[in-house]
Amino acid sequence: MRQPKAYEPVDLTGLAAFSIAERQHKVHLGDLASPAGVGASLAEFFDSLPSTPATAGLRDLASAIAHAVKADAPVAVAFGGHVVKCGLGPVLIDMMEAGIVTAVVTHGAGAIHDLELAYHGETSEDPAQTLRDGRFGMVEETPSYLNDAARLGRHRGLGQAIGDLMNEDPEEFPHAGVSILAAASRLGCTATVHVAIGTDTVHMHPEADGGAIGEATLLDFRKLCAVVADMAEGVWLNLGSAVILPEVFMKAYTVATNLGAALEKMVTANLDQIQHYRPRENVLGRPTDRGVALTGHHEILVPLLRHLVLLELETR
Repeated sequence: MRQPKAYEPVDLTGLAAFSIAERQHKVHLGDLASPAGVGASLAEFFDSLPSTPATAGLRDLASAIAHAVKADAPVAVAFGGHVVKCGLGPVLIDMMEAGIVTAVVTHGAGAIHDLELAYHGETSEDPAQTLRDGRFGMVEETPSYLNDAARLGRHRGLGQAIGDLMNEDPEEFPHAGVSILAAASRLGCTATVHVAIGTDTVHMHPEADGGAIGEATLLDFRKLCAVVADMAEGVWLNLGSAVILPEVFMKAYTVATNLGAALEKMVTANLDQIQHYRPRENVLGRPTDRGVALTGHHEILVPLLRHLVLLELETR
């Protein structure tokens, strides 16, 4: 049986030390913040921020978006339902109207919240109050409209059909001005909706037509493949979708590259409160060497990014 060893404390007098002047450093005086005054402009506020990976990532992303705009390359925003519920529809619409965002991509939940705000001015029920009594997702209007849109979307795509439906009936949709999909229809921006059947409340209703939903969302996927194929100098933003849209993007990217698109220089970004596995791998890591991860609340990051892009465009 082995016997334990007895150790004496190490003698440190023989250590080889060297001057701090010889060492490489990651933080320098020029990286520190310079607090902006109370009346500072947003441009001065951005200039006052410390130079850290997070602020550098925000600046790099804004610069990449501005470059894409000047190069007439697509800037696509893939957004989850929480982005709509955070109140960011008007911000994304403004970016579309300014010619910054050229394509919007969402899934069924994003479309539901977008349409409900346009129709009713309110959205996002509380499942804790309605699930146990079987009332969760059982409103009449939302499934009626979205399933009508699916039938209309067989030949134009689901995203286009939902936006058209809202714009063609302003009395039924008095708040269409805050709808991302309605804005895309009005402005001629590409809008695609990628449905996973069974994940959305509207699929529980008798109006749901699996054939229509499938055809409409498949057409949208093929539209998206065309958008991604054009993104040699473009930017793909994933906002708040942890699974569905990163998976859709990876497949669209594969189709585009298989058909000959050169996408090595495209920039991708993931903005979310938590950096999840699929966005990290399928959006940032595998497709490109130019992936930007920004961690924080959508309602803070997205307006900041919008303003920084506008500042970048002013200086180019």
